[in-house]
Amino acid sequence: MDVLPMWVNIPGMDEEENIRAIFTTRHGGVSDAPYDTLNFSFQRKDRKENVLENFRRLSEKTGIPMDRMVLSKQVHGSTVSVVDERHCGMGLTREHTLGDTDGLITASKGVALVTFYADCTPVYLYDKKEHVIGLVHSGWRSTIENISARAVIKMKNRFNCKAGNIIAAIGPHINECCFEIGNEVYREFTSRLPFSRDMITPFGGKWKADLSGIITRSLIQEGINESNIHDIKRCTVCEKELFFSHRGGKGNSGTAIALLMMVD
Repeated sequence: MDVLPMWVNIPGMDEEENIRAIFTTRHGGVSDAPYDTLNFSFQRKDRKENVLENFRRLSEKTGIPMDRMVLSKQVHGSTVSVVDERHCGMGLTREHTLGDTDGLITASKGVALVTFYADCTPVYLYDKKEHVIGLVHSGWRSTIENISARAVIKMKNRFNCKAGNIIAAIGPHINECCFEIGNEVYREFTSRLPFSRDMITPFGGKWKADLSGIITRSLIQEGINESNIHDIKRCTVCEKELFFSHRGGKGNSGTAIALLMMVD
């Protein structure tokens, strides 16, 4: 029997020699159903020791120490925080003191950025000239608040990054095929991001939204070259046996992580 992978690599990032960019699956851990088996969230009704063991196993397989990981504290907002070596281990091997944040940026090598997912969209950013990375949790609320563009702006302002040098990648998430929204959310998208009308189509009295398309457009508007934006094009709902999915699990699901790190 084939052994299912513990993570998938991220197109556009995995070609870069000094970058580690992964998105975890639901396989290879110790958590019980419905969090089986590789749940990384301490917020689920999973046992803390299971989650810690899952992190330990991932650390062993990737060679990335747990005390080099910086965990986000997500609230589906638009805050993006800059971190460095001083934040290593935060949220995992020591207390989280950074505050609520759905995006992380660092210019420090060996600092592993970690964000959490169960259908929302992970966006990976890398400026190979200035050696700066960013990792963004872009659920529909954060997408409406343009969090990916905000991260690019912070990379520009804080580290003198140029949009033309930034590579972006979109990881597994709920794709247009499965992301059905109602009229209220449709109005939020189109009022806050008028261009999103092009990425939302009518469907049986409701709408289907293309989060990848909306995020891609927002990144292009911020100056990133379209040829530098890579989409893995994998739907967490369609592949709910491989990935954790809130909708696919009807509200009962474990949580995956995206991880991004510059190596020495």
